[in-house]
Amino acid sequence: MKLSAFNFELPEKLIAQHPNDIRDEARLMVLDREKKTIEHKMFKDVLDYFDEGDCMIMNNTKVFPARLYGNKEKTGARIEVFLLRELNRESLLWDVLVDPARKIRIGNKLYFTEDDSLVAEVIDNTTSRGRTIRFLFDGSYEEFKAKITELGETPIPPYIKALRDVTPDDEERYQTIYAKNEGAVAAPTAGLHFSKQLLKRLEIKGVDFAEITLHIGLGTFRNVEVEDLTKHKMDSEEAYIDQATADQVNKAKRNKKRVCAVGTTSMRAIESSVSTDGYLKPFSGWTNKFIFPPYDFSVANCMITNFHTPQSTLLMMISAFAGHDFVTEAYQEAIKEEYNFYSYGDAMLIL
Repeated sequence: MKLSAFNFELPEKLIAQHPNDIRDEARLMVLDREKKTIEHKMFKDVLDYFDEGDCMIMNNTKVFPARLYGNKEKTGARIEVFLLRELNRESLLWDVLVDPARKIRIGNKLYFTEDDSLVAEVIDNTTSRGRTIRFLFDGSYEEFKAKITELGETPIPPYIKALRDVTPDDEERYQTIYAKNEGAVAAPTAGLHFSKQLLKRLEIKGVDFAEITLHIGLGTFRNVEVEDLTKHKMDSEEAYIDQATADQVNKAKRNKKRVCAVGTTSMRAIESSVSTDGYLKPFSGWTNKFIFPPYDFSVANCMITNFHTPQSTLLMMISAFAGHDFVTEAYQEAIKEEYNFYSYGDAMLIL
């Protein structure tokens, strides 16, 4: 498959700027891979497609306030620092993106507080926008994290930020209701549609929930810049799958039940740790798995996802799962029916 096969015209008005007032009342497009049918529902209607013994795999990562603003020494220029990845906890070393990048060189210091209690020194260039910085902070690691949480803001995607201010509502809505393990710089957006009431109703029906953790980095959203997809390298992201989750998922698989990956990140995590006979194994480490057509999926037999942007790695995974032609047809239908796209957009259930 070539990059150009995943291009399409997406009207800007279909990129959602606000979340739905009620989480589970987003629209839901249901694709049946076998029958090649497309249905239009509400998200809360997912209840109708799952029964006792089915298993939903949810990514319980939690978005942390990764966007900070500092001032450059001497000039006082305002610099945005986007925390990507903690490299060394003891040394307070982090990979970050800086903007504007042209103003920041190795050796520069950035000041985040008026009393200079949090300062960072640039010690390396990683990419054109990326830097490695060392925070200078006099206190425990817990105090350091508390200071970052106090100063930072939830990293709402920039295409939303450019058009409006981040609100307190975003702070709450840009997390899933089951988020618990902090470490992501972006939300696993398919999970944003689940309300407490919907989870409860699924639980009463006998649906099992298996939690994995994959801390989403910016690599998920990085542009693919090569026409030959085999040459694209995904950034690594940290993932954890424990034995209890593997047992839960494998039980549903053995019993020929629905095993549903909630979101591309859940799918990516489980496909990164598969036994030779196609079952899920525990995992702790980093994955740079890139899924694009053709690809044989081992664990999940259905998935929930949002509508993705042209030429994104997320769209490529969906095409691998549901079939490129079928997904192309579904996306044309979604545009015609004015579904909302991207992080705050509507959802798709692929059976």
